Amino acid sequence: MVEDTAAEVERHPAAVIAASVGQVVNGIVHIIIGLIAVGIALGSGGSADQSGAMRAIDSSPVGSIALWVAGVAMFALALHSFAEAATTVRRDPWPAARAAGRGIAHVAVGSVAVVYATGGSADGEESTDSFSATMMQSTWGSWLLAVIGLVILAIGVGMFISGLRKSFLEHVDVTGRTRRVFTALGMTGYLAKGVAVGVVGILFVVAVLSRDADEAGGLDGALKKLTELPYGSALLIVIAVGVIAYGIFCFARASALANTRRRG
Repeated sequence: MVEDTAAEVERHPAAVIAASVGQVVNGIVHIIIGLIAVGIALGSGGSADQSGAMRAIDSSPVGSIALWVAGVAMFALALHSFAEAATTVRRDPWPAARAAGRGIAHVAVGSVAVVYATGGSADGEESTDSFSATMMQSTWGSWLLAVIGLVILAIGVGMFISGLRKSFLEHVDVTGRTRRVFTALGMTGYLAKGVAVGVVGILFVVAVLSRDADEAGGLDGALKKLTELPYGSALLIVIAVGVIAYGIFCFARASALANTRRRG
C-alpha cells in the first residue's frame, strides 16, 4: 500500500514538474556556493553554504519571491526523493537510503529558503557549533556526535566513489555528446562534493576527540578549513569549481525528470 502510494506520488505530473524545478533550484544553490567559495579562496568574505546562497538570492530584486519558489520547489524535490526511497526500499535498500538522504538534504535547503523568505536569518556554522556544544555536554551525546560525523564522512566517501564509478548517470537521460559533457560535470561535481562533505564529517569527529565544539562545522567551515592547508586556497578553488560543476549537473537531473513526465 505504501509503495503503491509512493509510486503514484513519484509519477504524478505535478510532482514531477515541481521536482524538476527543485533540481534547477538545487543547481543554482550549488553554483552560488561554488562562486562564494572561489571568493573565499581569493580573500573575500562570505558563507559558502546554503545560508550564504539564500542571502545572495535574497539580495536580488525578486529576492522574496525567488526564496518562496526555492523553498516550495526544494520541499517538492524532497517529497519526490522520499517517494523514490519508499518505492525501492524492499528490493534495493541501499539506493533507497541514498534517496532518503537526498530528501533530508533537500528539506534542509528548503527550510533555509523559507526562513529567509519570512524575514528571518540563519547561520549554519553558528547552529552547528551550538548543536555540537549541547551534544558534548554528555557522554552519550559525544558518542552520537561522533556517529553523526562518521555517517557524514561515509556519505562523502560514497559520493566520491559515485564520481569514480559514474553511477550518478542513472539520474540523467541524455545521449551522445551531451552525455559526455554531463558525465564530465557529474564526475567533477561528485568528487568535489565527496571531499567537501567528507571534511564536514571529519570535523565532527575532531570536535569530539578534542572536546572543542568550535572544531565542528558545516560546509562553510569545512571549505574554510581547507585554506589552512598548504596550497589550501588553490585546493579550495578546485573544490569550488567542482561544486559549480555539480550545480550544472543538477540541470541534467531536472531534464531527466521532465523527460520522465513526457514519456509517462
